[in-house]
Amino acid sequence: MAGRLLRGCGRAAAAGWAPVLRALPAAPGLCPRRGCGEAAALRAMGFSEEQARRLLGLQPRLGPQRRVAAAAQLLLLGLSTEAALGLLERSPGLLRMPTERLQDRAGELRRLGLDGGQLQRAVTVCPQLFTLPRRRMAAAVRLLRERCLFTAEQLREVLGTCPAVLLEEPRRLLHHFQYVYFRMGLQQKEMVKACLFRMPFAELRNRHIFLERRGLYRTPYKGQTQTSNPKLKDILQLPEKDFLASLAHATPEEYEVFKKLLAREEEEAEEEEEEEDRDALYAEENEDLDSEGSKTAQE
Repeated sequence: MAGRLLRGCGRAAAAGWAPVLRALPAAPGLCPRRGCGEAAALRAMGFSEEQARRLLGLQPRLGPQRRVAAAAQLLLLGLSTEAALGLLERSPGLLRMPTERLQDRAGELRRLGLDGGQLQRAVTVCPQLFTLPRRRMAAAVRLLRERCLFTAEQLREVLGTCPAVLLEEPRRLLHHFQYVYFRMGLQQKEMVKACLFRMPFAELRNRHIFLERRGLYRTPYKGQTQTSNPKLKDILQLPEKDFLASLAHATPEEYEVFKKLLAREEEEAEEEEEEEDRDALYAEENEDLDSEGSKTAQE
């Protein structure tokens, strides 16, 4: 029923449901007066009575048909009624967005290569994509293509497996990529296969350095393709206990001690860097003072 209604309405379903609502009878069991038009439309779209009741309870002060229009857009993406309802319950701010904005953002994601199941998963896992400023999304895409040199197909795979990458600050995203490319000596193809951006950078770095200091990972020489290093996919995707047992050959206690020591090293390095910056600043100030004193003496 929902599919026939959405296919029949097309863009009209996204732009406004007022004519449909007037034509539909009130849904049995729901409020006979207030919201009965919305309830009827939701029931006609395939929502159960309980689902319609939950949806009508979201953002009570919204104007007429806003909930219906938002739900229609999510169904047009291919989400089930339960998935659409769950998404709106987790991100009720989507109900306040203009319908055209939801349409446009879905179109942008499709232009990036996401469609079907990938698009449905992306918006379900990462509903912030609908509210993300367009310039932020464009900056992340441009960086992945122009600085990280992912192909269009690789970019589609990256976005399909980790849509949250579009939410990252470009500077952090580039640092994440460069660490794996230069420090670990790996290529884009392996990054895509391993779903690189699913793991936070801090944990990736912890695991890599832990393996490195145990003599279990060495950065490949330039042009070297065959190494005895563990696969990036295993480093990233294994649960911590399996990573320690099968790759690092260490205990959880050893790993915890290592992480604390590494954090202390980083703090000390940051303090040294700040001290060097202060010393350089003082040196510049002293040079300026000496220069001014010399000019005064000459006068």
